Amino acid sequence: MNVRRRLIPAAAAASLGLGALTACSSDSAASGNTDKFDVVASFYPMAFLAEQIGGDHANVTSLTEPGQEPHDLEISTKQRAQLEEADAALYLKGLQPAVDEAVGQTGIKTKIDAATLTHLEDHGTGGHSHEGEEGHSEESEEEEHGRDPHVWLDPVKYAEIAQGVGKAFEKADPDHAADYKKNTEALVTKLKELDGDFENGLKNTKSKVFFTNHAAFGYLAERYGLTQEAISGIDPESEPSGARVRELQQEAKADGVTTVFYETLVSDKTAKTLARDANLKTDVLDPIEGITDTSRGDDYFQVMESNLKALQTALGAK
Repeated sequence: MNVRRRLIPAAAAASLGLGALTACSSDSAASGNTDKFDVVASFYPMAFLAEQIGGDHANVTSLTEPGQEPHDLEISTKQRAQLEEADAALYLKGLQPAVDEAVGQTGIKTKIDAATLTHLEDHGTGGHSHEGEEGHSEESEEEEHGRDPHVWLDPVKYAEIAQGVGKAFEKADPDHAADYKKNTEALVTKLKELDGDFENGLKNTKSKVFFTNHAAFGYLAERYGLTQEAISGIDPESEPSGARVRELQQEAKADGVTTVFYETLVSDKTAKTLARDANLKTDVLDPIEGITDTSRGDDYFQVMESNLKALQTALGAK
């Protein structure tokens, strides 16, 4: 494995919002052995949870830099050492194999896998999202890798994860358990409000079908009665076949699709080519895998509200 990534300077994400960023490390050397509850998070959605729940008691760093595509992350020797020094690791198994491997090899006492705190479903690797099947008590490793990890884009599932993270923080740092519980409840309340905004905002639309660059929005689509059609699959770097592009062009006409959504951290070339060939508009639907200067908002909640507005426009909300 090439050692080419460095730890995120958390000050670069200083505008993540809701006042908890004062707890975030501003120096990579401060990611472990501080007088606070040291949490290493795998990428932005996990770091955001840790910051909101940990508040002033947590020192949070992220393994993924702002602007870096999380799926591509490789772990440096320095980052492995910092994982060893941390009090807790918060990650989402199945999204970043390098993180899964590194966390598994460390002796860190508190390992919080967000994938175990809610139900992950199989939304396929290409076409539209569909209901996951219940009852996977004995999953093979191959089946496990088929699960869609993009749960944070469903506010209800993200709230379930938040509650699990809160309990894990309470157990790992009992001296501040009351504050972690209070912070978790406040975060869950905001996520429930966001869920209500999406439910009401997408209830009456002309179309229920939207096109995306990669299949990140399966949970969101399922939650609010929409159909996601992805140009590529779960992997944002995969190229669609000619047959898939023709299929999408035909579906755009049949379902009244107006817009092809692309995202901020991967190339928009394929989305814009499809849009041009099918005479469709383009817009951003952000999977919130990282916050950058080009993000439509400073934190998870602001970008989700921007996503809602983009969907309402594209789907013809009444």
